[in-house]
Amino acid sequence: MNRVSVLLPGSAYDILIGPGLLRSAGSSIRELLLCGKAFTVTDGNVGPLYGEALRESLLEAGIEPVLLTVPPGEGSKSEAVLSRLYTSMLAAKISRRDVVIALGGGVVGDLAGYVAATLLRGLPFVQIPTTLLAQVDSSVGGKTAINHQLGKNLIGAFHQPRLVLTDTDTLKTLPPREFACGMAEIVKHGAIADAELFSQIRDGQYDLETVIGRNCEIKRTFVEEDERDTGGRMTLNFGHTFGHVIEAQGGFSRYNHGEAVALGMVVAAELGERLGITKTGTSQELCAVLTKLGLPVRTGMTVDYTGIITDKKRMGGTLTLVLLKRIGEAVLCPIEVDRLTEVLR
Repeated sequence: MNRVSVLLPGSAYDILIGPGLLRSAGSSIRELLLCGKAFTVTDGNVGPLYGEALRESLLEAGIEPVLLTVPPGEGSKSEAVLSRLYTSMLAAKISRRDVVIALGGGVVGDLAGYVAATLLRGLPFVQIPTTLLAQVDSSVGGKTAINHQLGKNLIGAFHQPRLVLTDTDTLKTLPPREFACGMAEIVKHGAIADAELFSQIRDGQYDLETVIGRNCEIKRTFVEEDERDTGGRMTLNFGHTFGHVIEAQGGFSRYNHGEAVALGMVVAAELGERLGITKTGTSQELCAVLTKLGLPVRTGMTVDYTGIITDKKRMGGTLTLVLLKRIGEAVLCPIEVDRLTEVLR
């Protein structure tokens, strides 16, 4: 088992990575002195696969399980689903001695985390990510959110988990498309911070458990330096500014999150080359790796990038973009929205 520790003032926690961790989830949670009820949020895909194993583990540890299931997909990150979860938990007399658990991928993690951040002014929260994308990215760092009709993740809060349990056995049931989605985030981490990791993925020479651990270490470093995403942590958004626009204009159904991030990384690399910031040929390197992993590199549709004006990273008329200098090194680049729109055309 690998262990990565996130050391934040007042909210340090461990990320445990390895096979079979779901079977010991109850005892791991009880060790944190979380022994009231466990309100587990999952979705209709993951619940039937792993809900019973988690329930048994909680019962063995003397923790009362309460399972709440939401529909799978991005549509569950909504005010309507959020309200239903509030109602269900309050009706079950949730208290501050209880814990909220996210059992699923990034959507479940974001949603359950936001419930934990806001209900009763804050509840303990445990992440049990079951997708590769959630294991290497969204389960770490405390970002929680739901979507708004004007954009993705515009309503949210920072709420760090008390524990992240990454059971690598859950990847055995992950569909190939969702696995590739997670690989997009791994490529992103290599592109912004670790050229060696990028090369390992390019060459197919890697151990998955080790790679998950390395990705958590990369994200941990950014989170510890900038928990609230106002400085260096913004580097982790490489590909996301454009990816969120692509994802939204595809109706959150044409492309999943990882595919949209892959497309967004290509746009950002090509933009960086055009602006003279990114080393020539970098976008081709990215395209080659992403294509090898089964990820898209061209949208096949006309994208209106004016949607970036609502991006959370905009300050007045300026948007901070994450661009690459070269593979393994990223830079934050403030750019006027008007100029950016002109270049993107």
